[in-house]
Amino acid sequence: MWVELGHFALVLAFVVVLVQSTLPWLGLARDDARIQSMAHSTVHVQTALLLLSFVLLTYGFLTNDFSVDYIARQSNTLLPIEYKISAVWGGHEGSLLLWAFILALWSSLVAKFSKGLPLDMVVRVLAILGLISVAIISFILFTSNPFDRLLPDFPIEGNDLNPLLQDPGLIFHPPMLYMGYVGFSVPFAFAIAGLLSGRMDSAWARWSRPWTIAAWAFLTLGIALGSWWAYYELGWGGWWFWDPVENASLLPWLAGTALMHSLAVTEKRGVFKAWTVLLAIIAFSLCLLGTFLVRSGVLTSVHAFAADPERGLYILGILILVVGGSLSLFAWRGAELANESRYQLASRETFLMLNNLLLMTATVIVLLGTLFPLIADALDLGKISVGPPYFNLLFVPLTWLLLVFVAIGPLMNWKRQDMSKVLLPLVKVLLAAVLAAIAVPLMFFGNWPWTVGLSVGLCVWVLGALMVDIGRKTRHADSMIKGIKKLTRSYWGMQFGHIGLLVMVMGVAVTSEYSIERDVRMVPGDIEQIGEYQYRFDGVEDRMGPNYRSQYGTVTISRGNWSTTLHPEKRVYRMESNPMTEAGISTSLWRDVYVALGEPLDQGAWAVRLYHKPLVVWVWLGALIMSIGGLLSILDKRYRIRRN
Repeated sequence: MWVELGHFALVLAFVVVLVQSTLPWLGLARDDARIQSMAHSTVHVQTALLLLSFVLLTYGFLTNDFSVDYIARQSNTLLPIEYKISAVWGGHEGSLLLWAFILALWSSLVAKFSKGLPLDMVVRVLAILGLISVAIISFILFTSNPFDRLLPDFPIEGNDLNPLLQDPGLIFHPPMLYMGYVGFSVPFAFAIAGLLSGRMDSAWARWSRPWTIAAWAFLTLGIALGSWWAYYELGWGGWWFWDPVENASLLPWLAGTALMHSLAVTEKRGVFKAWTVLLAIIAFSLCLLGTFLVRSGVLTSVHAFAADPERGLYILGILILVVGGSLSLFAWRGAELANESRYQLASRETFLMLNNLLLMTATVIVLLGTLFPLIADALDLGKISVGPPYFNLLFVPLTWLLLVFVAIGPLMNWKRQDMSKVLLPLVKVLLAAVLAAIAVPLMFFGNWPWTVGLSVGLCVWVLGALMVDIGRKTRHADSMIKGIKKLTRSYWGMQFGHIGLLVMVMGVAVTSEYSIERDVRMVPGDIEQIGEYQYRFDGVEDRMGPNYRSQYGTVTISRGNWSTTLHPEKRVYRMESNPMTEAGISTSLWRDVYVALGEPLDQGAWAVRLYHKPLVVWVWLGALIMSIGGLLSILDKRYRIRRN
């Protein structure tokens, strides 16, 4: 009964969203506010129906209803309850239902928090979001229905969830990532609504900007959670592998970062309108491209879903319609996006434009590196692999160059700037940056790789520029404390975002250069020395988990009077024959010590992989700080829209 009810709720949501995506246009054509207002009510009904459908699918997992094909493939009776819940979105069909629900949730939030905006603008936005929902829900119903039955013959036991996904990372990473992915549909809808209405002024940018920042903050957290999950789950000790599916989430993040900065210029100065609209289209299109890459079967990745070509073609059709339609509209109305004001070459506008050009160059580099192997294969040019050397060679220098503009940009005035007034205060900062670049690697690590020195110097350069900017903005206050209190949340959000970037860059630079990895053969009692840490292998014992058997290792790590015990594992799940690695990690703010079990060898010995990774936690700490910066920006009082 619950299956039919969940399916019916999904079908009914499709009917409601058809109304949401069509009827408001009639109200706009007739200038009938009553018909237009139906967009709000249909959005909330759609959200409630999709929530009901999602809850009922979850109920099926919890009750082990293996008459449903999706549940039989994704779960079994021995699966722990927390993973039964996360298994709802652990496969293709359920993750799409989550995608549709989150899109409806974003639409409901727009309807609720945009009541102070002109009704015709909100109606257009909701109708456009409805059109996107029509595409996604129809995709679910026609090609990926999670409620399909296996009647009359169905298994009494399920296949089990992929062992890689039986991890807390599955509970948090996909929902957070989807909140960011799907969230970029809102600035896209605002951009298309603005093009249709001809209203692309500073007010439009102010309406769109908080939604963009919110989506960006969620996507930042989602990417960081995925990186952390891969770091501790795969046993490879890496925090980013330039995997094509990892790149699929990085692409909209880069474009979304450029969009945030472009919206700031449009809101403040009324310029970059065409650039802003194009970035909104690109950011959401890259989200759809990522969905296509993950679900079409064209990629081989531990992150990708096994999907058939029919599904890939359906998503490709959606991608072509969205990209082709929106770019055609942009070509038609783009000429009307004239700038409201002018600016000189030496101005904040110019530096933000350069910032965005760097971000979009980085986006193109990642996009080409991701798609080129697919294009080469399609053209019968052979199997071509594009790996970390390509991305590191081209992406890393752009990051260094970006830091230069991050330092100078906030110090610039809008419209025009006397460069001497900006550069002279930075001379002392530059001196401190050079000294730090030389001293920090030598003092803390004993040698001087130029990549670390350059990264340290640039980070100190940006941090010093930040302090100069705060000093300038508080110099007329009675005291610095009072001046700091008067600074807006949006300003602090920007600074937290930049500080988070610095923390991440430091983490990446130090852990990439100073990490130590050693593969060793160890028998119980053996001790290996890595830096200042001793790793003592105490042996392996067999243990049973709820749905797996484990070879449970014990490694004691010590340094002076400090010691800790780690338990790396090799797990074999009952429904899978391939062993899974569970690394043992001791984390602190300054370093990780990390142990992964390899294969058993002769005479009771084991292959063991030992790591020492300084500052690696800064990679994820930086992402968290950036997300906090996004939250602060959203809470700025100028984004509190009130009813007229």
